Amino acid sequence: MAKTPVTIYGIKNCDTMKKARAWLDGHGVAYAFHDYKAAGIDRDRLKSWCKDVGWDTLLNRAGATFRALPDADKTGLTEAKAINLMLAKPSMIKRPVLDLGGRLLVGFRPELYAASISARG
Repeated sequence: MAKTPVTIYGIKNCDTMKKARAWLDGHGVAYAFHDYKAAGIDRDRLKSWCKDVGWDTLLNRAGATFRALPDADKTGLTEAKAINLMLAKPSMIKRPVLDLGGRLLVGFRPELYAASISARG
């Protein structure tokens, strides 16, 4: 039985993305890379991710893109508003999002990657 493919979502030149991809490469994990800047992201996928991990986990409030928003866009956040912001500016999605085929990891923590990858068998 073949393993479900691993897909890593993010932005090519992000330092955290580079660390995550280097970790995957160094551990022999085959993966597909989805670059938001080149390929965008669709509303249904974002909704699904929000259902799985929560919009508050997915929205990168610490990034420069979010901080540069007008105050009106940053206040009164709801899932719908957060999804619209992330669709308009995908760099506001916390990076990376690692899809292990049914399980999502948001952000890069080597120990979590190691545990989750080994659990896949």
